[in-house]
Amino acid sequence: MLAPALTRAVCRSLRADAQAARFPHRAFSSAPSKHSFARQTPRPINLPFFTPSSRTSFFFPSHTYKFPRSLSTAAPKAKADPVYDDIPRSLPYWLYGCSAVVFGIVVIGGLTRLTESGLSIVEWNPITGILPPITKADWDLEWEKYRVSPEGIMMNANINIDEFKKIFYMEWGHRLAGRALGMGCVYSWIMEAKLTGRRFVIPTIYYLARYKLPRPLPMKLLLIGLGIGFQGVLGWWMVKSGLDEQIIKDNSVPRVSQYRLAAHYTAAVALYVGMLSTAIGIHRDMKLAKNPAIIQALNKPAVKKFRGLVHLSGMMVFLTAVTGAFVAGLDAGLIYNEFPYMGEGFVPPTEDLYDQRYAKSGSDKIWRNMLENPVTAQFDHRVLATTTFTILCTLPFAARRLPFKSSRRLAGLATAAAVTQVSLGISTLLYLVPIPLASMHQAGSVLLLTAILALGGSLRKPSKMMKMMRVAKR
Repeated sequence: MLAPALTRAVCRSLRADAQAARFPHRAFSSAPSKHSFARQTPRPINLPFFTPSSRTSFFFPSHTYKFPRSLSTAAPKAKADPVYDDIPRSLPYWLYGCSAVVFGIVVIGGLTRLTESGLSIVEWNPITGILPPITKADWDLEWEKYRVSPEGIMMNANINIDEFKKIFYMEWGHRLAGRALGMGCVYSWIMEAKLTGRRFVIPTIYYLARYKLPRPLPMKLLLIGLGIGFQGVLGWWMVKSGLDEQIIKDNSVPRVSQYRLAAHYTAAVALYVGMLSTAIGIHRDMKLAKNPAIIQALNKPAVKKFRGLVHLSGMMVFLTAVTGAFVAGLDAGLIYNEFPYMGEGFVPPTEDLYDQRYAKSGSDKIWRNMLENPVTAQFDHRVLATTTFTILCTLPFAARRLPFKSSRRLAGLATAAAVTQVSLGISTLLYLVPIPLASMHQAGSVLLLTAILALGGSLRKPSKMMKMMRVAKR
């Protein structure tokens, strides 16, 4: 008699808790009936073989039941904020893939600028521009549009259509990669992997709609999606500055504005940093969620101090990369092709460093020379690069006191990447900016930033894990 009663009580408790979990807005009575086993035995029924997970699920042919943390006859507690068990495991890998695509787009964009192909497409057609010209008539039409542009008139008036196709395909490939990234990250399409039954490539909209993610993540994913669309608009805004007819009237060199070029590059790197840092943070928190002992090591003074040094290094690398965009936009790498000297000393002559011709008023002489004078732009980039390199060289020595072997290895890797990047930069300057070296130097800046992000991620303090510990202690 006891076994059937116990079975009925357990089934009734499971059914009530399942309904309460699926329909939280409805009120279900927890009072036992007169024939229930709970009335005879007031102590609640706890099943130890169920783990207190926030997403414990049992899959049946037609229904999915999600049980709460405690399977008792007591009234269910208010649901806490979701923890990292609620995050799909495919999310960090999806962000890793998007970061790799952004890295490729940055490299292709640098090659587009180095080959002077960025102004070969004089229109922005987000939909119809996906396909390149196919017929001879289509190519003739695109060629005629380019020939009346400032670059086509002043620099490439004598090229034939075959030479035009080379620069056209370079710019078209850069734009196509950006479109592919936008379609893969923003629009709502789902690709299922039948071998494992998990979703591998799921866009931002699906993640936001399907999963109740922890509080910072929805805003981060939304900003990433908006940032991708903003990059397309910013890219055309940059190209448009090189198509201005005023360039022909002023008889100046047809090129895009260095301000807009730096803005486009900075936004791309910021998007890359946002994607990669979010992926690293999620991945690390997932791994450390069941290892609370690591928090004690992360709170050590030596770790906190080194974490601040890593943050400083990341900011310096980012700022140096931004000044490199101004060097590229002003073609400042084609002057003072020597190192470490600039002319007769380490500092160029004052009349070249702060040229009065760049000032439009008395108060803008300094900042206009920094952003518009090629000499000052190169000097600033040298100073920042040297300072950043010095800071990065201290990382392996400062990391010797860290309790984490992986962090010590990543510190050495970041320093090695810095040595490689400085070597590429000096070689690019000495050899008058050859395309292979210049492209590797630009890619090296992003790889160096990647090493810094990985190092910072290895020291990241998982806030959600601490929240889980506080909930568990209660």
